[in-house]
Amino acid sequence: MVPGVCPAYLPNINYMAWLVAQKKIAFVTHNHYQKQTFRNRTEIFGANGKLKLTVPIVHNRSQTRQVDGEVAIHYENGWQKNHWKSLEAAYRSSPYFEFYEDEFHPFYHQREDKLMDYNISLIQKILDLIGAEIEILTKEKDIDEFSNLIIAKQDQVREIPHYHQVFQSKYGFIHNLSILDLLFNLGPQSHDYLIEMSH
Repeated sequence: MVPGVCPAYLPNINYMAWLVAQKKIAFVTHNHYQKQTFRNRTEIFGANGKLKLTVPIVHNRSQTRQVDGEVAIHYENGWQKNHWKSLEAAYRSSPYFEFYEDEFHPFYHQREDKLMDYNISLIQKILDLIGAEIEILTKEKDIDEFSNLIIAKQDQVREIPHYHQVFQSKYGFIHNLSILDLLFNLGPQSHDYLIEMSH
């Protein structure tokens, strides 16, 4: 049975460690959209500590619940500009931000209609950058779903091995942030770190 997971926005490190341990996965697109999950939010390490970034969505006005694959991104409040400024402020002084900057710049300056498509494109880009070869399937049959990976509750946070973070001298090490925190701080070593975590 193929393991399946809902695509998260700039997934956290535990999510990515699980992902790179798979040979093939299926992204689950047919579930009902749920609030308070990592579907449209991520956490980074800013100058004032943990910073939550949320992608606004177009809320369904009808009584029927939205299916994940149909949820559209809301663009009227300039969230892309705000997220990019936050990423720059948080990681401009990290060892690898400039190395990867051009890879992520388009995601904050071009529009993608559906949240699901946006998340999958970002995840595929991250997998490519860290050199993880995983076959991604789109079929919905015979899936063993790992839905706990996108639940945004503190009791879900598993401690992870320490690595150097930009502002840790002020706030200490913060566990399980967005994969970008790892990527901008560890660069090409990120894949080895995730593999080590998954063992």
